[in-house]
Amino acid sequence: MTGPRTPLQGAVYADSATAARYFESGAWLDRRIDQQLRLCAERYGDRPAFICNDMVLSFGELDRRADALAIALRESGLQVNDRALFQMGTTLETVIAFFGCVKAGIIPVCTIPQYRELEMHKLADLTRPAAYFVQKDGGSFDLIAFAKKVAREKSIPHVFAFGEPSETSLVELGSQTISTGARTPALSSSSEDVVALQLSGGSTGVPKIIPRFHAEYMGHVRQWCDRYAMKSGDVGIWALPLMHNAGMMFALVRTVVYGCTTVLMSRWDPERFFALIEHWKINHAFTIGPHAPAIASFKQIQSYDLSSLRFFFTLQGAGPIERATGVPATNMFGITEGLVLTSGPEDPVLARHETVGAACSEFDEVKLLHLDSEDEVAEGEVGELCFRGPSSLRGYFAAPELSAECLTNDGFFRSADLMRRVRIEGRSAYVFEGRTRDNINRGGEKFGTEDIERLIALHPDIADGKVVAMPDPIYGEKACAFIIPKPGRALPSIAELGSFLIEKGLAKFKLPERIERTEAFPTTRVGKLDRAALRAIAADRIGKGIEPK
Repeated sequence: MTGPRTPLQGAVYADSATAARYFESGAWLDRRIDQQLRLCAERYGDRPAFICNDMVLSFGELDRRADALAIALRESGLQVNDRALFQMGTTLETVIAFFGCVKAGIIPVCTIPQYRELEMHKLADLTRPAAYFVQKDGGSFDLIAFAKKVAREKSIPHVFAFGEPSETSLVELGSQTISTGARTPALSSSSEDVVALQLSGGSTGVPKIIPRFHAEYMGHVRQWCDRYAMKSGDVGIWALPLMHNAGMMFALVRTVVYGCTTVLMSRWDPERFFALIEHWKINHAFTIGPHAPAIASFKQIQSYDLSSLRFFFTLQGAGPIERATGVPATNMFGITEGLVLTSGPEDPVLARHETVGAACSEFDEVKLLHLDSEDEVAEGEVGELCFRGPSSLRGYFAAPELSAECLTNDGFFRSADLMRRVRIEGRSAYVFEGRTRDNINRGGEKFGTEDIERLIALHPDIADGKVVAMPDPIYGEKACAFIIPKPGRALPSIAELGSFLIEKGLAKFKLPERIERTEAFPTTRVGKLDRAALRAIAADRIGKGIEPK
């Protein structure tokens, strides 16, 4: 309990009294994540830590390779608290790269491979990275060439690529130092220092960057996974991006906190998903909206042995999953700003399937506030989810004004998510009721609409355009664009608008997937754009099966 020893300018830290309280209670773990990996290597050296495409990486081998990579990174000139953009897949190389950076004191900026110029340029401007980790994508897009281009344009001196024959891979980079006898660079950082910079989706065009810290991240993971009765040696499966906050928690950090094994799926496929559960005797499975219907509707479920599987947890769709598999399942809610709501295997079915559960830590304080004040709503009413606790955001990275907008006077984070509190068998749980801000949650990836609308307005045939969420049975939400065409101009098709936006640097998953022609946008009584009305129009037309004109 020493406070941050290598403080990062722009990060907001807990005061010493608060930190002491969390350490003493066990809500925080007084150890760095790289130290936790070393502890696992000493205790469980030959136990599989990560498995991907039938390749097994033990705790001992992971520790050795991460050490070697850390040496190579520091010898390349990188320093403690240097930032590194990550655009890598769900692979063992990503695992090694992450832990190598942690051992070297380099801070990953956790992006996803789907980001393009718009997102990566802004992140580079905000975080000023010294390195860029990238992995060849299996699709037609040349992600390595893209990364090198961004690095040139943003003066990022080091690009570490994997998957290109002409490039020295991350594994090779680490292996080259193993035989040299070089020592892992000693870190003076404490458990209260920053380990990663995560991203939050939101309504603004400026990325919101969230510092996560060694002690609180591991404590957060333990509090969450204890709810699911996880234990050392358990096996989990992960088929989503690793550097996303959820992947960081369940796959990367959970593995070393519990000494667990994580099976990685680099590509989602329901048949292989069930085959891996049977083969590796999976105990816990995490999934999201787009995967949940595929799991629940998979016709060959009964041909697989799921007897090892104790629990499913998902962002939505727990009921259909449990009915299809016979395995207990729960809905949950997670936000990168530091709160997880969920139920456990022993909680009532009504709580697991009809709510998103309750907070995991006894130190998490949750309020539902009126949108226009800091007063709590009456019991049973819908209000804005607000919280503070051991892992709650204390301030966005290098954004004091944005932080002030999102925090109450007593430090509760205003999530912009609408919830209703209910009582089930004497215990409180929360029901998700929607959002207050203009962001879209497409299969767990949240994004704002400001950048999309700004780019739409550049189209030569469009006078103005607004983007809102529309309901989708698979992804939960997708983007719908309401467009006013210029006089005498034809409305672009979805494909034409998509091609235009991609050329402007927008990530593909943010593209509008429905276009509604309009002559004017609805407004509120005070003359502001009525986005709720636009969402209602889109939902009504989709519900009635009305095709866009």
